[in-house]
Amino acid sequence: MIRQTKETKISLELEIYGSGKGDIKSGVGFFDHMLEAFAKHSLMDLKVECDGDTFVDDHHSVEDIGIVLGQVLKEQIYPIKNVERYGNAVVVMDEAAVSCDLDLSNRAFLVYESIKSGFIGKFDAELLPEFFRAVAFNAGITLHITKLRGENKHHIAEASFKAFGVALRRALAKNDRVGIPSTKGVL
Repeated sequence: MIRQTKETKISLELEIYGSGKGDIKSGVGFFDHMLEAFAKHSLMDLKVECDGDTFVDDHHSVEDIGIVLGQVLKEQIYPIKNVERYGNAVVVMDEAAVSCDLDLSNRAFLVYESIKSGFIGKFDAELLPEFFRAVAFNAGITLHITKLRGENKHHIAEASFKAFGVALRRALAKNDRVGIPSTKGVL
C-alpha cells in the first residue's frame, strides 16, 4: 500500500503469515528498531519505506506509518474467519514487563497505560501512543497495552512492540473449528 501526503510518502508491504522478516526504512532509527522487533515476534513479514518531513520532527512519519499498517492489517484480517480472534502476551525485557491484550473485533479502541513522555535517545516517547492509536483505529482492533513494571524507557517501548507482535500472532492463529468467532455471526 502507498500513502502520500504533503508530510510523508509511505510504501508498506505486509504478509501476516510470514516468517518475521523486517525491512524497515522509516527515517527514524529507534522506530525502525521497534518495527523490526514487531515483525520478528509477530512472525509477519513487514517492509516499510517512508520519506517524511523529519526536519520538522518524527511525528508525521510515525503516526502515518501506524495509519498505513492499520489499513493493511484491516484489509488482510476482515472479514474474520477461522482464527482465534483474541490474543494476549506479557513480554519481559530485563526489568520491564509489558502486557498486550487485543481483540480483532472490528471495533477500534485503545487503552495505553505506559510511557507517554520523555525521550529514548532522540525518539520522542509521546509518539508511542500516537502510533498504537493509529494502528488500532485503522485496523479495527481493540488494543490494550499496559506497563506492568519497568524504569528503562527503551526496554519498556521494546517490550510493548514485542508484546503487540506476539498478541497479534496469537489472535491470528488459524483454527478451523472457530468459524466466525462471534455470537453475532459477523465481525
